[in-house]
Amino acid sequence: MIIGPRRAGKSVFSIQMLEGLNFAYLNFDDERLTSVSDYDEILKAIRQVYGESRIILFDEIQNLPNWELFVNRLHRRGFNIIITGSNAHLLSRELSTHLTGRYVQFRIFPFSFSEFLRAKAFVVDEALELKEREGLLLGHLDHYLEKGGYPDIVVKGMDTKNYLTTLFESILFKDIVKRYGVRYPKMLSDLAHYLITNHSNEFSYTKLKNILGFRSVHTVENYLNYLCEAFLIFSVDRFSFKFKDQIRSPKKVYGYDTGMINAMKFKTGRDFGRLMENLVAVELMRREADFYSYKSVNGKEVDFVIKQGQKVVQLIQVCYDIDHYPTRKRELISLTKAAKELGCKDLTILTWEHKAEEEPIGLRVKLLPLWRWLLEYRK
Repeated sequence: MIIGPRRAGKSVFSIQMLEGLNFAYLNFDDERLTSVSDYDEILKAIRQVYGESRIILFDEIQNLPNWELFVNRLHRRGFNIIITGSNAHLLSRELSTHLTGRYVQFRIFPFSFSEFLRAKAFVVDEALELKEREGLLLGHLDHYLEKGGYPDIVVKGMDTKNYLTTLFESILFKDIVKRYGVRYPKMLSDLAHYLITNHSNEFSYTKLKNILGFRSVHTVENYLNYLCEAFLIFSVDRFSFKFKDQIRSPKKVYGYDTGMINAMKFKTGRDFGRLMENLVAVELMRREADFYSYKSVNGKEVDFVIKQGQKVVQLIQVCYDIDHYPTRKRELISLTKAAKELGCKDLTILTWEHKAEEEPIGLRVKLLPLWRWLLEYRK
């Protein structure tokens, strides 16, 4: 099973994975397929076109009603099935019910910064230590923050705003309104636009209800879950050692692609700090980290708490202008306060281009350029 946002490259990844093999392919974005009631007719058509192939790639499978029963039947008959989908929880829930322990899941995101650089034929090597090369790299990072990582934008040079706003609206109404029979599509749209343009900020269901005029918190929660399932946004819990406090606290919201965020914004200026934070959140998702936001007992905020098992192993702040002394002081105080409360010694501030080490109150804090952190995982 291959899941991820629409247009992120799931189909291409699947076809590349099957290169050299004899496989059948069906795309369920074609409404003629989803209207078929007798699924044996689908299998008949596969045999007619592809012969005796035992490998089948089903693209955007969530569009086929009761698809999991059909896939389970084919699996029992010895077919190898590869499926892609743009609905995270729906696919996982249905597969876990009908194919327990018999599937492997991959997640595909828009291009990472490392993949973006490869697409731009920029070689990452020791020459990055040269100021000139670092300047070129920062130019690419600036472009990546603005345009994002959707393959059609990066590789084909599609018009960013038009492509991404159209994609956003298509996901909203095709994958959510139509699928779930949403009664108030305008309110869903308002919620989606509000959240993605207020990325890297905290929200609560009650606050969203009051701001956007929903009738109930329950409706807000349902609509937000739909947006998460369709890979438009994701939320991050505030960390607490007490589970009850964790689920009651406000959450932070992020978009899956900074290009889409910029395309949906009304204002022209870019908030580099918030975009950088959003980029780090997506990268942590890509790395499958167990991460949270945090607010200390005296109200100091830390952007990311990384946990392994029951232990907090790293704290990360994201700050664009760390050379501004009051800003640096604020970030260091927040980080060290949280470090003492959580018992963590691995402290990092991700900056635009500043690299250094600080030792406030005996704790070592690494200041690391964002690009270095983004690229270090590729090794």
